[in-house]
Amino acid sequence: MSVLRRWLPATALGLLAYFTIRLLNDTLTGTRFWERPWALNLAEVAFSVSMGYAQIWSGGWLMRYFDRQAAQGSPPRLARELALVGLATVLLTDSIGLPFAALTDDGLSWADGAIITIIPPLYVLIYYGWVRSRHFLRAALARQLELERAAHENVLTELKFLRAQYHPHFLFNALNTVYFQMDEDVPAAKHSLEQLAELLRYQLYDQQQPVRIVQELQYLRSYLALQRLRSSEKLRLSVELDPQLHEQRLYPLLLLPLLENAFKYVGGTYELRVSAELRADGLQFRVVNSVAAERTPRPGGIGLDNLRRRLQLLYPGRHALTLNASPTYFAADLTLALLPS
Repeated sequence: MSVLRRWLPATALGLLAYFTIRLLNDTLTGTRFWERPWALNLAEVAFSVSMGYAQIWSGGWLMRYFDRQAAQGSPPRLARELALVGLATVLLTDSIGLPFAALTDDGLSWADGAIITIIPPLYVLIYYGWVRSRHFLRAALARQLELERAAHENVLTELKFLRAQYHPHFLFNALNTVYFQMDEDVPAAKHSLEQLAELLRYQLYDQQQPVRIVQELQYLRSYLALQRLRSSEKLRLSVELDPQLHEQRLYPLLLLPLLENAFKYVGGTYELRVSAELRADGLQFRVVNSVAAERTPRPGGIGLDNLRRRLQLLYPGRHALTLNASPTYFAADLTLALLPS
């Protein structure tokens, strides 16, 4: 295949130039080249193919020369490049093609000289322009892929940074729970550490790949069980999870920040309601917590700010996060477009 790619363009270019020249010449002179000696025609065909190879080789050398110039910072000038390629082709054709034509034909007329000077360079320029356009297209696609790869790597780097900020926040809250248990109930503290290990294992091994929503909801149940250990007995927790949410997929650890925020600010009547529902537009996740009148939460903070940014990166245009604060309640509603199972 490599041999074919190497010789086919030169052969095709040489034959196309030869037959075009012969047809134009026969039209002007009224002769028929197929009535000429076949040895002469074959010699001219072989010469034309050789010229085609020489022209393609010289065009390739010039292309590499201009590429080196561009790599050194010279601005690309396509018109200048084509002019030099055309000039080089004319000089090559006239210096070799015209003497050959004069020796193999009945002299060399002005018409012969004009045709030989114009036709081969014209075909070479067409071929060179086609090759150059493919080269520019491949280079543009390569640059686009490189930019997309760099953008993707930047997104992954930012997501890892956001996760790195999130982990210490979660770990501090969980260890704080175990700390208070140590003085009152050591077996319960050990059990809490086991739950914490399971939660951390989920965080470490389920990075930025979508998971089944049933795994995410089980993770939330474990987190709720861990948080209830350190919560006041006055806490009234209500959890409603739609059983239809099972095999659908979503990116992990996007729901937990809303629960963390709710446990951080719950107060007043100590009521906390969690619900997850499957709707036509995806997942509807809602967390509502009562608050003390003197401690109304603000819809901000590291956890929620990181959540907003992760949603922008993972669900651009496919999510809605609404936070509403009142003197007695704080509500967070998140809608996500679920991925198919």
